[in-house]
Amino acid sequence: MTMSEETTAAPPVRHWPALDLTGVDFDPVLSELMREGPINRIQLPNGEGWAWLVTRYEDVRLVTNDPRFSRAEVIGREVTRLAPHFIPQASAMNFVDKPDHSRLRRAVNSAFTTRGIERLRASAQQTLEGMVDEMLRDGPPADLIDRVLAPFPITVICELMGVPATDRHTLHTWTQAILSSSQGAKVSEQAKRDMEAYFAKLVAERRGATGEDVTSLLGAAVGRGDITEEEAMALAGPIQIGGEAVTNNTGQMLYILLTRPALFDRLRDDPELRPQAIDELHRYIPHRNAVGLSRIATEDVVLRGVRISKGDPIYVSYLAANRDPEVFQDPDRIDFERGSNPHLAFGHGPHYCVGGMLARMEQELIVNTLLDRIPTLRLSVSEDEVPWRRGALIRGPEALPVTW
Repeated sequence: MTMSEETTAAPPVRHWPALDLTGVDFDPVLSELMREGPINRIQLPNGEGWAWLVTRYEDVRLVTNDPRFSRAEVIGREVTRLAPHFIPQASAMNFVDKPDHSRLRRAVNSAFTTRGIERLRASAQQTLEGMVDEMLRDGPPADLIDRVLAPFPITVICELMGVPATDRHTLHTWTQAILSSSQGAKVSEQAKRDMEAYFAKLVAERRGATGEDVTSLLGAAVGRGDITEEEAMALAGPIQIGGEAVTNNTGQMLYILLTRPALFDRLRDDPELRPQAIDELHRYIPHRNAVGLSRIATEDVVLRGVRISKGDPIYVSYLAANRDPEVFQDPDRIDFERGSNPHLAFGHGPHYCVGGMLARMEQELIVNTLLDRIPTLRLSVSEDEVPWRRGALIRGPEALPVTW
């Protein structure tokens, strides 16, 4: 993948504006960048300067798993970015490199093992059944986001975190502000500080705890001296926020099934196909707008014949990697029969999404429950009338009006 000497001049810097995209259309700017070549230079709406962007599957895997590209080095840098707000903490798991990253992850790992996630399955299913019961009792039409896809992931992540039911609405409000790029930096930064203070207090109360929820695990880890109070606080916030991304991702999945009735009918009639289909939808849906978090090259690296200099910022696009024709045949088509599907929807390398297995469980429960219990589910408005989140970092429908 790397080469001993550069052979190509650096590509031009391309401006990548903030786009309010609707539906599951692939970002047209990202499409152009992928066509132009495997490695690009981009300038996003906020921050300073430009950054490298890699879009090919193998390059994305290399950069995300190579210690020469550091997340920790981003701290204190105003790297070009989509979000107006950006205050990375030195102790946040997203901005820590090995070996500290492994130490922090160990503190919460048991909550995210197969056993840890399965512990939640029965209560999650019960919660979901209750929400669907109420929606059916009230009758159509209904907003699937409001009735199921927003409250269900909030309930599940709060249970996993050990957040009391009385605080769930507050946590949700903070999360929405943090994930928005349209409310302004001040609002987002205040929400982030409020959430950090909340978790600092909750973790402090649980020092020496023996519970299996995340804040109890963090409290116990602080009590043992494995991690600091600041590290515990910085770990809790991103896990809580990530838990709500399920709303947007599942909203996109259901939007696809509801706007392509042939796909809906196939999954309704063939339950055994559903796990494979969910994988294919993960590969296909545009989970986010633009790109996520950058890395910094800690030494000169030659990639695809282009020299990336020490100190240069670099982004990867998992969305682009999931459409790489060298890995996925006919990548722009949804193919539930796709045999091999090594998608990167949950990332790759040390920063692979800790909550991936949890999200997967929730999505399986949602798809199974809705298709089995409401086999006539359909949109109650035209496809074009479905509203989409504006100014959001994570893409998804704002409402999914349905009937049955």
